Amino acid sequence: MPTDCLFRDDAYLRDCDATVLADSEQGLLLDRTVFYASSGGQPGDRGVLKTRSGAAITVEMALFTDPAKSEVVHVLPNVLPADATRPQPGERVSAAIDWDTRYRRMRMHTALHLLSAVLPFPVTGGSVGDTEGRLDFDIPDAGLDKDAITQKLAEMIAADASVTARWISDAELAANPALVKTMAVKPPMGTGRVRLIEIAGYDLQPCGGTHVRRTGEIGAVRVTQIEKKGKLNRRVRIAFA
Repeated sequence: MPTDCLFRDDAYLRDCDATVLADSEQGLLLDRTVFYASSGGQPGDRGVLKTRSGAAITVEMALFTDPAKSEVVHVLPNVLPADATRPQPGERVSAAIDWDTRYRRMRMHTALHLLSAVLPFPVTGGSVGDTEGRLDFDIPDAGLDKDAITQKLAEMIAADASVTARWISDAELAANPALVKTMAVKPPMGTGRVRLIEIAGYDLQPCGGTHVRRTGEIGAVRVTQIEKKGKLNRRVRIAFA
């Protein structure tokens, strides 16, 4: 039972009405959601579900349940508020995300895409946080300069380039393998289409995450650390300045 993942078409949606499709040990499956499900180094959203009785239930995290990333479950706490009962299949609820946390992750995720443009090397891992993030690069020769990378990021952010999403077919991606920068995380295929994120003039790659509309929204970031994680691996950490 696929979930209509509203965050893929509009990352700025903060809430929506939905119907409970199923309940499992993992959580509640809704027919539609604004909750981003943990994937690709970006944590799942947290927030609140409001039942028809008016009770508010915390959502601790949203998770995908299938390899195609089409079903999203909302993880609830083991102990519910005294005035709440667990929503049942068929029940209508209102879903609202913790917007401040989501927006910081949107800004950081877009900043990491810019970092992958500054350092055009294969990406072996990454993580999107609320205040900082990192990418691991397969770099044969070190010599990276924190200040130089920070300056290039600042220039891209100041350019206020547009950030847009579009879809291509699985076949189109297969015909253009250079679009995939990540070695450890492959874009989900099998549904017939793959989502691309384009930062005008700077970057184009498959990504299912949430992003800001323009690079100017990111704000100031700086490279905080460059770590040697192996002979050919460098971890570059960035944070909001």
